[in-house]
Amino acid sequence: MNGRNSNKTQEYKSTRIFAACVVMISALFCPASANNKTSDSLKDSYLKIYLPREITVKDSNLSLGQVSIIRGGESLVAKAGKIALGRISVPGQKIIIDRTMVLSRLACNGIPTSKVTFTGSEKITVKQRHHTISSSDFVTLANSFLENNPPGDSVCRWNPVRKPKDFIISAMSSDIRFSPRLVQTGVRNQARIEIAVLSGSNKIGVRQVTFALIYDRQQAVTKVYIPAGSVISPENIKIEKIQSNNPEPSNWKPPYGLIAKRRLPANTVLRPNMLGSLKSPIIVKRNQNVVIRIERPGFLITATGKSIQDGRAGEYIKVRNMDSQRIILARISEDGSVEPVL
Repeated sequence: MNGRNSNKTQEYKSTRIFAACVVMISALFCPASANNKTSDSLKDSYLKIYLPREITVKDSNLSLGQVSIIRGGESLVAKAGKIALGRISVPGQKIIIDRTMVLSRLACNGIPTSKVTFTGSEKITVKQRHHTISSSDFVTLANSFLENNPPGDSVCRWNPVRKPKDFIISAMSSDIRFSPRLVQTGVRNQARIEIAVLSGSNKIGVRQVTFALIYDRQQAVTKVYIPAGSVISPENIKIEKIQSNNPEPSNWKPPYGLIAKRRLPANTVLRPNMLGSLKSPIIVKRNQNVVIRIERPGFLITATGKSIQDGRAGEYIKVRNMDSQRIILARISEDGSVEPVL
């Protein structure tokens, strides 16, 4: 009996000791667990933001989540990530975002600056992904347009004299197309091509390329020395084909039959001011008796006159009417008679 009681007493003591240990362990660990929950809750109310030195984005509308790495509570990170930081309005534009700007935007959205810490750069340079159409690309497009649409029959080639700037297309643009056309410049030896840049059905830009035109034309050159007053003929000049910045006049023809106004050395390029028309002979001389003739349908009037000047056919001279002694102005006809100017 005493042995059984002794064993029960021993078991009871062991149970009490185990229970005491459980209580002590709970006392030690339960406060720690509560502290951890409190610590995690505090961590969730803070943000840690990493700013890179430079970043390239796809969209033009910027948010904090696009340009930085945010750590913290899930709901707070989601809220901070949606905060707007501006907009890239021009292709190729760069925007600088610094820590002060970020703190200001966070504060405006109800996130105290005291709960924000930064790592990384002091400021970010943000730019948008884009594609550049170079100046040489536009020149190639304009040149191809002129090849398919020559600006004139005598134009043999053209050289670009005014090139456009590069054109930057944002990553948001799609289905890029080009629409070139010839525009008037008011300068006869130039061609200007305007190239519209289209994204879908929208015109997003325009560039122009101006070309100087080179023409095929002819010129007359003396083969030998030509004295003043000599008649120009195939024997003393040659016709050469050249290229020029100016087009050939529409009424140009070889100057055969004209006379040299001055001496012309060999290999001289003939200019209009060097040549003149071959004058017809004088058919009415001064103090010569002439017939004054007025002819109209149904009647003919004649009188005798005396010329006061020499004259050729078609020229106007003064004539004295011998009947009235009046001096009149008359035109010389091919037959030598004169017709008064009425």
